[in-house]
Parts: sequence; structure tokens; C-alpha cells
Amino acid sequence: MSIHPSPVLEAVPPPLSPLSEGLEEVCADSVRDMAAAFAFALGRASLDAGRGVVMSATQAWLHENGRPYGPGLQAFQASGGFVLVETRTEALALWAMEQALRSGGAALVIGTVDGAELAQTRRLEFAARDGGCSGLLLRARSGDLSAARRRWRITTIASGDAAFDERAPGRMTIRAEMTRSRTERPGVWMLEQDDETHRLRLADRLAGDGLGPISRPQYA
Repeated sequence: MSIHPSPVLEAVPPPLSPLSEGLEEVCADSVRDMAAAFAFALGRASLDAGRGVVMSATQAWLHENGRPYGPGLQAFQASGGFVLVETRTEALALWAMEQALRSGGAALVIGTVDGAELAQTRRLEFAARDGGCSGLLLRARSGDLSAARRRWRITTIASGDAAFDERAPGRMTIRAEMTRSRTERPGVWMLEQDDETHRLRLADRLAGDGLGPISRPQYA
């Protein structure tokens, strides 16, 4: 009988590193955190020339959270643009997401599906690998079985002071916790909006010390 060694756990790079081919999952810690979770999802994208972002969203999700704001998406569009696919049901949203992944026409495909079962997430993982792109489930709850390679929990936290006006709000700041990974240790990062690139970066007060270990791994 041959024995295969277990994968070696490695230090996790900051969540700012581009998504690899396959499926990840991002969960908003509460309803108020969904906008931050969406920003984090876009920040995970690696936008190739000619390939943009496809988002498959149900009507119920759009009614609850609102439509993505076009001018605010310009930093993430690259040359491939941003395509929103609106569906009546989660089943249709899953189907549209799988087709977009398998086509290979997008760098990142986001699906707003809470009720995806394990077998369905496996299909998404295979479709992403076949299409050579990245898939990301944006969910309002965690705990279900999933084939996602990494699972993230996003929480909005209070921003710091504005650099030039103490009366103005500071940069958007979020807490990104990786609760599960196939080959990496779970960890926590504090991220903030970069006004120049319109992307997320490690918070200034944590620069050079971005990984905050948690007391024990949490698997969902």
C-alpha cells in the first residue's frame, strides 16, 4: 500500500495576491458587510488583457444589496469590461456562472448563490479549471459544504482618520479572515482602500505584519 504524504502547510500570502484558476468563496459576516465582501471579491481578481469580470446575480440579491455602481467599477474593468447577468432563481445563477467559467472568456466570474450544494460547487471548480479562469461564490452565509479552495469571511470595521481632513471619513477598512484552505494556514488580515489604485491593500498600521494568526483553525 502506497502512502501519500499530507500537503505541507505554508505561510499564506496576503489576500491581495491574484486568484488562481479554480473556485473560492467569500462570505459577508452580516448584511451590512456585503458591500465590503463584494469589494474584496473584485480585489481578488487578476484581470488579463481582454478578459474582464462576469457577475451572475439573482433578482432577490440585487433587490437586497443594490446593483453594482458602474463608475465605481472602472478600476476593475480592464479591457474586458464588467458584465452583469440577472437571473430569477439561484439555479439559473449557478447555470450562468458555470457557463461563463467554462467559456474562459472572463478573468473572474462571481456568483451570488447561498444555496449551492457540494456537488454544484465541484462542478464550478471543474468548469473554472476547464476555462482557465477564476470563480468566486459571494454568499451571505457560511457553514455549507463546499469544494472552494479557500473560504473567506469579511467584516467591515471602523476606518481610520482621513489624511487631510479630520471631518472626512477615512479609507474603507475591512477584516478578511480565511477560515478554510486546502493547503494554507487560516489567518486574518486588515485591509483598506487604496485611493490611487482603487484596490485593497494592507492597512498602514499593519504593513509588514499583515498576518494575524487566530487561536485555532475554523473550518466551515
